[in-house]
Amino acid sequence: MPHQPFACSMEQSTPRTMAATPWLLLLLLCLAAGGVLQARAQPDSKGFISIDCGLPGLKGYANETTKLSYATDAGFTDAGTNHNISAEYVTPSMARSWYNVRSFPDGARNCYTLRSIEPGLKYLVRARFKYGNYDGLDRPPVFDLYVGVNFWTVVNMTTRGLTLIEEAIVVVPDDYVQVCLINTGAGTPFISGIDLRPLKKTLYPQATAAQGLVLLARFNFGPTDETAIVRYPDDPHDRVWFPWVDAANLAEITTKNRVQNVDNDLFEAPTAVMQTAVRPRNASRNIEFYWEAEAQPNDPSPGYIAIMHFSELQLLPDKAVREFYVNLNGKPWYPEGYSPQYLYTGATYNTVPSRHSRYNISINATANSTLPPIINAVEIFSVIPTTIIATDSKDVSAIMAIKAKYQVKKNWMGDPCVPKTMAWDSLTCSYAVASAPRIISVNLSSSGLSGDISSSFANLKAVQYLDLSKNKLMSSIPESLSSLPSLAVLDLSGNQLNGSIPSGLLKRVQDGSLTLRYGNNPNLCTNENSCQPTKTKRNSKRAIYIAVPVVLLVVIVSVTVLLLCLLKRKRHGSMNNSVKPQNETTTSYALGSDVGGDSSLRLENRRFTYKDLERITNNFQLVLGRGGFGYVYDGFLEDGTQVAVKLRSHSSSQGVKEFLAEAQILTRIHHKNLVSMIGYCKDGEYMALVYEYMSEGTLQEHISGNKHKRECLPWRQRLRIALESAQGLEYLHKGCNPPLIHRDVKATNILLNSRLEAKIADFGLSKAFNGDSDTHVSTNYIVGTPGYVDPEYQATMQPTAKSDVYSFGVVLLELVTGKPAILREPVHVSIIQWARQQLARGNIEDVVDARMCGDYDVNGVWKAADIALKCTAQASLQRPTMTDVVAQLHECVELEKGHVGGDTNSSSYTSGNVNSSTLSYGAYATNQSADVSQNSDAFEMQHNFNRVPTMPTGPAAR
Repeated sequence: MPHQPFACSMEQSTPRTMAATPWLLLLLLCLAAGGVLQARAQPDSKGFISIDCGLPGLKGYANETTKLSYATDAGFTDAGTNHNISAEYVTPSMARSWYNVRSFPDGARNCYTLRSIEPGLKYLVRARFKYGNYDGLDRPPVFDLYVGVNFWTVVNMTTRGLTLIEEAIVVVPDDYVQVCLINTGAGTPFISGIDLRPLKKTLYPQATAAQGLVLLARFNFGPTDETAIVRYPDDPHDRVWFPWVDAANLAEITTKNRVQNVDNDLFEAPTAVMQTAVRPRNASRNIEFYWEAEAQPNDPSPGYIAIMHFSELQLLPDKAVREFYVNLNGKPWYPEGYSPQYLYTGATYNTVPSRHSRYNISINATANSTLPPIINAVEIFSVIPTTIIATDSKDVSAIMAIKAKYQVKKNWMGDPCVPKTMAWDSLTCSYAVASAPRIISVNLSSSGLSGDISSSFANLKAVQYLDLSKNKLMSSIPESLSSLPSLAVLDLSGNQLNGSIPSGLLKRVQDGSLTLRYGNNPNLCTNENSCQPTKTKRNSKRAIYIAVPVVLLVVIVSVTVLLLCLLKRKRHGSMNNSVKPQNETTTSYALGSDVGGDSSLRLENRRFTYKDLERITNNFQLVLGRGGFGYVYDGFLEDGTQVAVKLRSHSSSQGVKEFLAEAQILTRIHHKNLVSMIGYCKDGEYMALVYEYMSEGTLQEHISGNKHKRECLPWRQRLRIALESAQGLEYLHKGCNPPLIHRDVKATNILLNSRLEAKIADFGLSKAFNGDSDTHVSTNYIVGTPGYVDPEYQATMQPTAKSDVYSFGVVLLELVTGKPAILREPVHVSIIQWARQQLARGNIEDVVDARMCGDYDVNGVWKAADIALKCTAQASLQRPTMTDVVAQLHECVELEKGHVGGDTNSSSYTSGNVNSSTLSYGAYATNQSADVSQNSDAFEMQHNFNRVPTMPTGPAAR
């Protein structure tokens, strides 16, 4: 028997799952088809967008009952194929919107874009799914659903005929929102329909810019008709309220009088819902129902928000009292007895998400009550983080316009940069903490572009590299490109451009800020002078005051530079039709054939002599540490900058090859979480690398307690170190070209500066790999440190990026537990094995470093430990990528922020110390009344109640 995650019953009666109720068998009335409307990608006058996905053609229709207009999805997505569900799943009572679907067999991510909405407003987003064996495969798929760039839920079509609705309430930051289907390898994603409904900013205050609400259930207590669904127009927000019918145990109470909301109502439950309620048939018993937490892939213990709606529907005689308690898991939900007011809406709700494995709600009469308890309606939501920042909206608008103009057929769906694992092909983005990602590189070479150069390229204000070469672009080069402040390389070669190079670009070329390539454009620069920088006129009077020695010096320098340029051109050849920067700001030093025989090796950092090293280290006086390469010495440059000098020992097992590898890598990687190389020394037999100074030493020293000048690291600091280290590794795997595997990730190779910011160090064992296919790197021997080495790498001699993930998982376990990679007492055992055994018992306190004294969010620590165990899975295919790890650690940080910033209880009403600022209810009055007829419009819907947590253990209920 499956779990029964949401049920309602009398006290001591057998719980009855909602899956057993007849209305979930889809025996509902048909939505009649009305007038035909033109498909549109705009909200209607109410701000509603209603999409019938997979509807053929360009014309929509209006529903006779609700009068809501349904559009085809042609204006919302440009991918996928239309299908009809199998005839055997079509019934006379089925709504028209379920007849067809759109499926997406191609691409990892496919999205619908809903535009012309108000930024910062709160929206209800609803996605509808009915598999109906549309593909004839009899294989219902499982896939992920995202709202914008944030994970929404897992869509699990467990049976072919199942009708599933997913609903979320989110704050939309931009003037558009995307609903994205993510192929996770468990079947082809599809969708039946999408609804978007605007909500007032004051409604559902639990939905904020940082968190969204995902509907688990919304029930109307009291109707006797199992098809009596309340929605628009009875609910102006078009929420869907399903009837809860339990005639055996619950007696209904109804009224035709209007139950009205007042100004600033937080939920605005509709009158049609509030006009019905239930009470126990046996007045001495309670109203009880429960639900179970549904684990999500990125949140094994999600938080929940519950809203219970109450209104007194009977005019009570004198001395009659209806007062009751609402309890959660045997503890008061609200500290006092609650009496609903006559024809006034009211609610009890929590504002801080509650985290339990099971939620048992009991409503029982107080000792003073002469009447049994009642309830009118309930809404249950889980909470999802919405803290991931989407790509800068101006960049998105620009690249979307470029996509539309050239009909780009690459994998350009959803947000261009986020999530990083699904960033658009041919784009590179920059990612900064707490700010929107920016597009910094666009490579559309050989992409079949035709026509003129889009003016939208000039709106990519952060772009540094723009390659439009080898296309069929015509017309002239737009002057607007010269206004791009960060553009460093512009490649327009191999097109059919004409005219001249704009003066603004020529000026950028002349001042050295831009490299411009424009060869193989036959009609460009046909006038010899049209592509030459304008020569600046010198002030002849100024020449009188120039001293003769200075003139001679300028002449000498000019002649020298000219000779060097001629020699360089003779040696390396010239680049045809390429305008080069005129003032190089970095110097390239060739190590030459005396170093490993590679005359092409060039390093763009400062070159030190051995005497320089003696001077800056005061004759190698102070040793900072020692590794396989040799000793690391403390030093100071001429300007007082403190540095670390790693000098290769003559007896070192790491020789010229490792030195060159690390030197080459460090010259081309630049990231705030990677240690920077200031310079190098290759002076005869002496080899050294000069790094930025990391005053707080290694992470291992802090974990072990050997760093006496600082106390034990608190959990929030450990989390930040873990996140920063993960970001450094992610850059190696995704941000480098070619990508790199570190191959020696460990706590001693993570260094901390004075602000305790983490940086990855020691790249002597790093190797490049094919980032596109994530293939292995062939090696002849195993490198790394015992306790951190990937067992799959040990078995195959072929490391992958997942080998670094494994090693990082060990480091993360060290941060959680405070223990070394290999525990030596009573017997040698891996920290992974030890942690798995301890966590299997379900008690996180036995695993967490006791020196942190319990100062942490228990769910955040659980999540971090779970990430570590996933990273250290035996099979590399089961491990996440570093991009996944970074995203998960961001969520841990958010959990810890909640712990540090406020009440340490995850849900204050479970502690018994409840105040009105955390849990509250309202009682609102009105003298108005009116008859309200039930809405007969049927809306097929089945909530996904039968999902059960996949984690065998987890945080204890708190």
